[in-house]
Amino acid sequence: MEPLTILQAIRKELKSVLVERDHLVDGVLLALLARQHVLLLGPPGTAKSMLARELCRRLGGRYFEWLLTKFTTPEEIFGPLSLPALEQGRFERIIENKLPVADIAFLDEIFKANSAILNSLLTILNERRFYQGTQIMDVPVHSVIGASNELPEEEELAALYDRFALRFTAGYIENAGNFGRMLLMHDAGKAPVTVLPRESLMTLAQACAAIAVPKAVIAEMAQLRQQLTTKGVIASDRRYRQSLSVLRAAALLDGRQSVQHQDLFWLEHMLWNDPSEQSAVLAVLSEMSSGFEEEARKLIRQALEIKAYAARSWPTQAESDRALIEAHTKLEDIHRHLGTLQRRARERGRDAGPLEHHKQRVADMQRELLVSARSWVS
Repeated sequence: MEPLTILQAIRKELKSVLVERDHLVDGVLLALLARQHVLLLGPPGTAKSMLARELCRRLGGRYFEWLLTKFTTPEEIFGPLSLPALEQGRFERIIENKLPVADIAFLDEIFKANSAILNSLLTILNERRFYQGTQIMDVPVHSVIGASNELPEEEELAALYDRFALRFTAGYIENAGNFGRMLLMHDAGKAPVTVLPRESLMTLAQACAAIAVPKAVIAEMAQLRQQLTTKGVIASDRRYRQSLSVLRAAALLDGRQSVQHQDLFWLEHMLWNDPSEQSAVLAVLSEMSSGFEEEARKLIRQALEIKAYAARSWPTQAESDRALIEAHTKLEDIHRHLGTLQRRARERGRDAGPLEHHKQRVADMQRELLVSARSWVS
């Protein structure tokens, strides 16, 4: 099986076991493809750890996981000191099964890292190197997933925070239907999973680097930077440069050989320093897109609510029929509205592919309701 096909299967599996976490799933997959690090911010119990573990179950290679506290020692992360090496006057660590030899790592409560850990951790994240005694060794880590319940307060942690190219905020499940589905889900850890071998991940990372970035996308990024600067949202040149690898990864994940305009929306999770700035980034991106994609997302959310309402268990067939007819009519209006957005997007030279995908999704909802109606009658 082709590496991208395997990755798409993993993507589907993760979204099936992580309720209302589609954007987080895609985000960590983009980080892997782009060889960037990703930070998950949110209160306890929002599936941050579960996402990291479910992902790592599906990846070949060596995995390291640790919960940091203010008392965590360097030995816990980088390995204990080697006594034989000390006897010979060398300061070396036994790094087996520790972060310096991991391919994928998950560090929970990342901002609890203390100064004794910080410098080595920064070097691993930024340069993928580790000082082993007098030698400098290359670290194979592909991506580090960090999680935290809060932003760093100490100034010395600012550099660590900046090492995470992708940043996501996770909240609690909002939709009542999804909440009910989560309550009834079986233990995902017992189910067989699709595994992407380490070599396949490296192949995908190489393919990601070869994805083309058109000049039009570069021009839009320059426009975005200018507009964000006027709003006081400042990102470093390094972060903008890192973003290109994420845009390439987004194209590859969708099976394309070139970055397109809609990939820029992933910058919503890269260009802010404080979560309060995220809405400003999204607003500028939406304005640049003439609101097409954002409006389409709102329509899809409405369609999902309409579908859930019609699919409820109704006391009588007459009530069910009325609900289905009403839902079908509303979904048809949404489908027509998406068609108008698609036409306007083409007129302005935008990629209308995502809008076609949204239209098809609404059409599928209509068909599912019709199937439900037939099963009701029979």
